[in-house]
Amino acid sequence: MQVKIDKIIRSKRKTISLQLTDDATLIVRAPFEVSEEAITKVVTKHLKWIEKKKNEVLNRDPHFAKKEFVNGEGFLYLGKLYKLFMVDHQDIPLKFNNGFFLLRDYQPMARQLFINWYKEKAYEKISERVELYAKKRGFVFNNINITDAQKRWGSCSPNGNLNFSWRLIMAPLSVIDYVVVHELIHLEEKNHSKAFWIMLKMLLPNYKDSKDWLERNGYLLRF
Repeated sequence: MQVKIDKIIRSKRKTISLQLTDDATLIVRAPFEVSEEAITKVVTKHLKWIEKKKNEVLNRDPHFAKKEFVNGEGFLYLGKLYKLFMVDHQDIPLKFNNGFFLLRDYQPMARQLFINWYKEKAYEKISERVELYAKKRGFVFNNINITDAQKRWGSCSPNGNLNFSWRLIMAPLSVIDYVVVHELIHLEEKNHSKAFWIMLKMLLPNYKDSKDWLERNGYLLRF
């Protein structure tokens, strides 16, 4: 049985890694010098895992739907679902108070208003968590950037910049912490080596729960 590789991303990394995205796309990350034959062997070796993950994606609860920004619609924030209420009077177009309140006249601009709000909250919360864990371990980073990435939750650049998708603010705090610590560790451990996972477990003993949550529910962090 053969599995289609949807995308191969080559870089200066030292190992081959497999990623099945929340739309069942198989991405292989590999070093520049590794042949396609070697990549195929790794994929073949992990056929059972790939099929299991694909089945999980195809059989998941399809309760994600494109947002319509109507009264009573639910929006995620820090892992909880909050209802949207259309109102006729308030001092700003979009307000959060144990629920989202949107001025009716601004409904045509609702999507961008929500994105702007999520980006602002993402920067505040993620910066707070980065500072917290950086101090715990003595990590030294450069800048924190909030991106529009849809499938890459976080990344660490060679010059120490940490990048995070604003969509993470919709996930539970434990999941945000997992992505934050994951990228902080990459400041010291560039690859997913044994040392990387040891350090991750030391800083977040229950990181696997958050990793599993993101793999199962990442598709819900869409907009």
